[in-house]
Amino acid sequence: MDFLHNGVPKKYMEAEWKKPRLSEPELPKNLDYNEILLRLMGSYNICSRESVIRQYDHEVKGKTIIKPLMGKKGNSPQDAAVMRLNFDGFEGIAVSNGICPKYGDIDAYEMSAGAFDEAVRQIISVGGKLPDIRSNSNGFWTVNDNFCVPDSAFDPENNPDGKQKLAKLVQMNKALFDMSVFFNIPMTSGKDSMKNDFKAGKVKISVPPTILYSMVAKIEDVRKTVTSNFKAEGDLIYLLGKTYDELGASDFYKLFGELGANVPKVRKEKAKQLYEKMAIANELNLIESCHDLSDGGMAVAVCECAIGTEFGAELDISDFEGLSLNAILFSESHSRFVASIKPESEEKFEELFGDNCKLIGKVISEKKLKIKFYGNEVINLEMKVLENAWNEGLNN
Repeated sequence: MDFLHNGVPKKYMEAEWKKPRLSEPELPKNLDYNEILLRLMGSYNICSRESVIRQYDHEVKGKTIIKPLMGKKGNSPQDAAVMRLNFDGFEGIAVSNGICPKYGDIDAYEMSAGAFDEAVRQIISVGGKLPDIRSNSNGFWTVNDNFCVPDSAFDPENNPDGKQKLAKLVQMNKALFDMSVFFNIPMTSGKDSMKNDFKAGKVKISVPPTILYSMVAKIEDVRKTVTSNFKAEGDLIYLLGKTYDELGASDFYKLFGELGANVPKVRKEKAKQLYEKMAIANELNLIESCHDLSDGGMAVAVCECAIGTEFGAELDISDFEGLSLNAILFSESHSRFVASIKPESEEKFEELFGDNCKLIGKVISEKKLKIKFYGNEVINLEMKVLENAWNEGLNN
């Protein structure tokens, strides 16, 4: 064992982190938010993956409870997948993935932490419960990390930015450690791909430092799981979790060719408090639908909840003090959900979540997305148009 661990010479590499000098861009005034939302729904990061999904069998043995696409039409996008373990019981597992390499252009630590949080919140969204070491319960959680990074060995001629690339890898690992220890979710496996560079003559293209977290958690009763699609006219729509001015590396900024500076940050303590309340809400059967927020922010998430249903949504987003309209609609702040509840559950729901929830609208029978901001209608689009953009990909 001594030779196995110490018999091979160790390799020492140099890492040097230089924080990029970035700022928030100045965008045009009087933006057309209908056009922006349509472009977002058709963008590569957000548009439908049905053409890929249908190439794989996610119905093996008929135990799939939550599929990649659900709803009446079978095309409502979901968060984590849920599978029943056996036909003689209702125990199951939820499977999720978190990946967001775009944030690494600003902060590799927050990119890695954000990807981990995305995988966690997808499982929470469908009804999963965080591990609780105090009561030794819900312990069946596991995560696999998959690193895909460029050559990080410094060479003054062939890899002059190697030190910076290695520094990003170090930051990614720090976030991995911090998140895994904080949430008590073990890293039980992983895969590292460390030389992802394309070379042709004197041309060299390196992949952005990327990490994918694939997560699995036990579901006690698959009959109590929650899907993302809206269920009934009149249901109240809530935003759960705090929104911050975090448009850095967002899909919104990408439409204008901008990067920005305010990258989304994971606030672990606040996230955990919210996730624990989500588990209580699901136990009380308060939540009718739930969808985690990621690429594109709140406007995209609400759209996705209505896709494939017979409903639309009517929102009023005036009650976001200190935030611009752009941030309210398109900020990609982590640890957030769009949830719908029955009107009769309003008092109990708000008592449970307190200032962690904000009523933003209701589900309507008219198949439209309408969003008002201080009395002005900033978005009014037919769901059919939005759904077509999502299905076809306007930018493809």
